[in-house]
Amino acid sequence: MFNKVLIANRGEIALRIIRACRELNLATVAVYSEADRDALHVRFADEEICIGPPQPSESYLDPKRIIAAAEITNAGAIHPGYGFLAENADFAEICESCGITFIGPTADQIRMLGDKIKAKELMKKSGMPTIPGSKGVLADFDEAVELANEIGYPVMVKAVAGGGGKGMRMCRDVAELERGFHVASTEAGNAFGNSDLYLEKFIVGPHHVEIQVMCDTHGNAYHFGERDCSIQRRHQKLIEETPSPLMTPELRAKMGAVAVEGVRSVNYRGAGTVEFLVDEKLNYFFMEMNTRIQVEHPVTEEAYEVDLMRDQIRVAMGEKLTYRQEDIVPKWAAIECRINAEDVEKDFRPTPGKITALNLPGGLGVRVDTAAYIGYMIPPYYDSMIAKLIVRGRTRAEAVTRMRRALDEFVVEGVPTTVPFHAEIFQNADFVAGRYDINFLEGYSKNAPDSGPGERKAVVMKRTSESTEPQAATPSDEETIEAGSENN
Repeated sequence: MFNKVLIANRGEIALRIIRACRELNLATVAVYSEADRDALHVRFADEEICIGPPQPSESYLDPKRIIAAAEITNAGAIHPGYGFLAENADFAEICESCGITFIGPTADQIRMLGDKIKAKELMKKSGMPTIPGSKGVLADFDEAVELANEIGYPVMVKAVAGGGGKGMRMCRDVAELERGFHVASTEAGNAFGNSDLYLEKFIVGPHHVEIQVMCDTHGNAYHFGERDCSIQRRHQKLIEETPSPLMTPELRAKMGAVAVEGVRSVNYRGAGTVEFLVDEKLNYFFMEMNTRIQVEHPVTEEAYEVDLMRDQIRVAMGEKLTYRQEDIVPKWAAIECRINAEDVEKDFRPTPGKITALNLPGGLGVRVDTAAYIGYMIPPYYDSMIAKLIVRGRTRAEAVTRMRRALDEFVVEGVPTTVPFHAEIFQNADFVAGRYDINFLEGYSKNAPDSGPGERKAVVMKRTSESTEPQAATPSDEETIEAGSENN
């Protein structure tokens, strides 16, 4: 048991944790770098302590500074949020050895599931379908060629460690495999300190669908349906939604059951996400597991009317979850846009700077998670995301309409943001109709940095050949989204 939580993170996720702790009557400690001295999470925490200069390696990524701050403030637990030290098994182990509760899985679970090859083998043993590929780390390029010839092109070479699209290359033939193998290995070594690669069959035109799980320490494990994260640019998620336009109630139940069985097999603790690729025939394949709370967790919270952050903390406190799986059904359609401080016309280059004007959207069914404010100076040292805009509706069509309205109200001045880019997507007929896969924004990824606005707009809008008015709810919408109360 603990009564004070140190938050080893910054920005909107730090504020989200503070809110959950307040509702659980837990005191909070904010750590901050010198660049975040005026940040909102510093203002709203019960205590605050500076842990170093702006560079992450000397502040938010330094376990010694985080632990020292916890000991100085007598914090009994540390919540890592996402990113930074959230999936660092060594840090989780240090916390436990110091008598501090790490709000997340155990160090051993992070190690097992953080290694993509080990995770794949573990999930395969639990009965989860996996993508054909190498059984372990590729010994060399020759082994990659042999395996690619066996399973057939196209293939993907992937880094064993890390994520975020680094150390990944799709290869259509042996020439591309040779280039991709060496580039991915070098990139992975530079980014993660581990240049090991593995190889998988490339699934053409799939959806990226993840299942949210939550497990307590009393043997209970639940899933909270899926999130479709297929709208991506260079493997970075931009839009997430639930229910997925691809999903049926039967497929949700089947994928949820195998996800729960997989995490049960390792006695998983806390919040996690099991990620899949789902092809057009609704075949699904395990991809990886994220052993943390996800950036996009509010989508599930809004659709299912749950508080995943509070549940994650309750699990760390040793409490028992009392859900019934059959009662966990989507009550709303929910969509999230990640709003980044980036210049779309300059190849999505991050744009640190001062926010001179800000209007956040509101009204029925609209939620904004942000740490931005008028006068806030966006630092150049961290991720460019400045807000998450989440809407919900009784149907997907209603949620799409609401997101359009919310994006129109979202005003940021002083720095370029991706708000206009998101607004463009929500005018696209294919997206509005739910016709998309992970290649939807491929044209944007291939544009050269000096492409002009007209060229960029044509990449997305060339798909718009029909009316962009939201379509009526499909049968799957009506079957999976129960009418919810706007008062809840």
